[in-house]
Amino acid sequence: MNFINGLTILLVYQLVGEIAVRFFAVPVPGPVLGMLLLFATLLVRKSADASVDSASRGLLSHLSLLFVPAGVGMVAHLDRISDEWLSIALALVLSTGITMAVTAGVMLGISRLMHSRGRHDA
Repeated sequence: MNFINGLTILLVYQLVGEIAVRFFAVPVPGPVLGMLLLFATLLVRKSADASVDSASRGLLSHLSLLFVPAGVGMVAHLDRISDEWLSIALALVLSTGITMAVTAGVMLGISRLMHSRGRHDA
């Protein structure tokens, strides 16, 4: 019952996100807005309800199942992927490189910030 209650809370946040996106015409997917609302709630409460924690852990333990529809979609569009493989491969390589460079830059910036704060605190 704890899992069902937590799952219901998560789905309510998703529903609120969907309604807010449609009502305010926000250019963000409803589940993403719902997730941000849930994150804000967790920040304010400074802890997660036991049922939400249980449902989240249960969903995360079966996260790989959520990739099955994406894999089925790839197989369904295999002809299109084979026709446009070069542009898809370039997009994947470039986006991966950009993501790695930005991540390294953020990590270096945070490392320098933490190091400078350590000098001021000592």
